[in-house]
Amino acid sequence: MTYTPLETTKVAAEYQRDWLRGLRGQITAGAQYAFVNADTPHELFHAMDMPIVTNQWWSAVISAKQLSEHYVGHMAELGYHDRLARYSSLPLIAALEGDAERQPWGGLPKPAMLCARQSSDDHQKIFALWADLTGAPLTMLSAPAVPDPAPDWWRLAREDWEQLYGTDRLDLMVAEFGELIERLEALTGRAFDHDRFEQYMDAIDRQERIFDEANEILATAARCPIRISEQIPNVMIPQWHRGSDWAISHAEAFRDALRERVANGVAVVPDERIRMMWIGAGLWFDTGFYSAFEESHGAVFAWNMYLPFAADGYIRKNHGDPLRTLAARVSAMNEQLHQPPWVNEWLVEQARRYRIDVALMLIPANDRFSAHGSYFAKEALEAAGVRVIEVWSDMVDSRDWDREAVVARVVPVLDAVLAEKN
Repeated sequence: MTYTPLETTKVAAEYQRDWLRGLRGQITAGAQYAFVNADTPHELFHAMDMPIVTNQWWSAVISAKQLSEHYVGHMAELGYHDRLARYSSLPLIAALEGDAERQPWGGLPKPAMLCARQSSDDHQKIFALWADLTGAPLTMLSAPAVPDPAPDWWRLAREDWEQLYGTDRLDLMVAEFGELIERLEALTGRAFDHDRFEQYMDAIDRQERIFDEANEILATAARCPIRISEQIPNVMIPQWHRGSDWAISHAEAFRDALRERVANGVAVVPDERIRMMWIGAGLWFDTGFYSAFEESHGAVFAWNMYLPFAADGYIRKNHGDPLRTLAARVSAMNEQLHQPPWVNEWLVEQARRYRIDVALMLIPANDRFSAHGSYFAKEALEAAGVRVIEVWSDMVDSRDWDREAVVARVVPVLDAVLAEKN
């Protein structure tokens, strides 16, 4: 049976292509934009109609254009150590090289503002160098640690987030959001509309609850109805536009398409025998890898982080202060995805819900947030009965990726799972 992609995947790709064309036209024509890190409060920029380019997304674009190897090599030529996180540093290196014709879009012009969160050791230095290079003002947001993080954080995060993250921590973030808003007001010449922002946050909550329903459909399906190479764009593209009428409508269409597939018995692998999870960011330069074991072993990648985290990482009940609600969303976003004890129990819970047999864990050696909690997550998953295979590679640096070698390591594990099941 031939796998048929969802129509929503095509719709999302076309929408994103048209939107990017418009964004590129705006920016290259001289419109003000902000260059921001992935874990910053994008909602504030959207609310102020300030276009943004996200650091890690731009890095993925560079990788998709097969330029990462060149820029990593140039990084060494410039004298930077080889332990810089590729996901965060590739855009800076491309800008430092200064060859606009080589870069996507012909290079990025000077941003009106830079914004990052101090959630990793190198972020503040990378963005400081951006500021030196471009002269753009830099806003650095704090990432204060939770003194007693709850391993089962997702049970509290949706409603009892004040208890989970702590009043002092949220107070600090709201104060910093206020300073960021003042800078955006000065740049745009527009006043921040608190009532409109509250409506916007409510719309985002509606969207994430739709994704929560979609996640439940996938988790409980007898057989996986969609490849994760399709899950990712159907979730991540609406997330870029979260809270918009289009994003909510697309989330509904995606959910309904999944429900229809499950009801009709459609599956990626009709004879599904093994369920797998991909832990980490997308393998942006080789997404075809995700279908490598379907025919040989009846093994399908059923789980990746983007859909379940749209629910657990984004749904935050508004208790009357939308800025504080936003602080609860942003305050531990990266930590919950990558750092112990946040990530350990969440992955175990997700593996249980999705009935996972084997997990492939992407470990980019030089990315602190994406790598340094992996040992503890691996231990927790194995204790729960999930076989874990470490994939020491980078999401945007293809030099460390050897598909044949990874396949050779995965196949014996899948063989052993099938032997046990038979």
